[in-house]
Amino acid sequence: MFTGIIEEIGTVAMLQRGQHSAVLKIQAKTVLEGTKTGDSIAVNGVCLTVTELFSDSFKADVMHETLDRSALAKLVCGSRVNLERAMPADGRFGGHIVAGHVDGVGRITRIRRDDTAVWYTVEADSGVLRYVVEKGSVALDGISLTVADVTSKNFSISVIPHTVRQTVLHERREGDLVNVETDVVGKYIEKLMCTTPQKESVITRAFLTEHGF
Repeated sequence: MFTGIIEEIGTVAMLQRGQHSAVLKIQAKTVLEGTKTGDSIAVNGVCLTVTELFSDSFKADVMHETLDRSALAKLVCGSRVNLERAMPADGRFGGHIVAGHVDGVGRITRIRRDDTAVWYTVEADSGVLRYVVEKGSVALDGISLTVADVTSKNFSISVIPHTVRQTVLHERREGDLVNVETDVVGKYIEKLMCTTPQKESVITRAFLTEHGF
C-alpha cells in the first residue's frame, strides 16, 4: 500500500521492450534506502516489484496488463517518473490509501493558474469517472490529490506549488496522459452492494413511531 506522497523523481535509464512486456531500469536515490529485491515501489502510481538493485538504480518488470492499462507504455529513456516506496506499518499516513493498481489513463485537457494554485483538468472515460467524487481523493501518476470539480466528461484538481515542484506535474502539458487511480473504498462498497443479497428492512415508519422516533 502507498499513500500518494511522492518521495522523489527518478529517471528511466533503460527500457527494454519485449513482445508484450518491458523491463525498466530507473535511476533513483531516496527510494533505494532500505529497499530489498522483491520490495514494491510505485512508479508514476503503478506498483512494481524490484527485481534487481544497484547502487544508483533498480530494475522492475512491467507486465502486459500493466502496459495496457497505464501510461507506462509511453515512457522512453530519459523520462522522469514519480517514485514512492510502499508504506511501512509504522509510517506516517500523509495522503490516502493508494494501491498502485491503476484504473485507467486520463488526458490533461487544461492547465490554468488560480493565484498560487494550479488547476489541472483531466478527461477520463465513464468507467473511471463513476468513482471520482467532488472533495474525494484521486491519485494522478501516484500523487494523492483532492478532487475539486467533476463533470460527466472530466474532473479537476487544484494543486499547491510545492506539490507541482516536487513531482513530475511540473513537466506535464495539455494533451499529456496520466495514470489515474480512484479511491479504492468506493469500489469495494459498490462490489458489496451488487453482490450481497438484499434483505427486506424491518425498519419502517410504523416501527420508528412505535419506538418513539
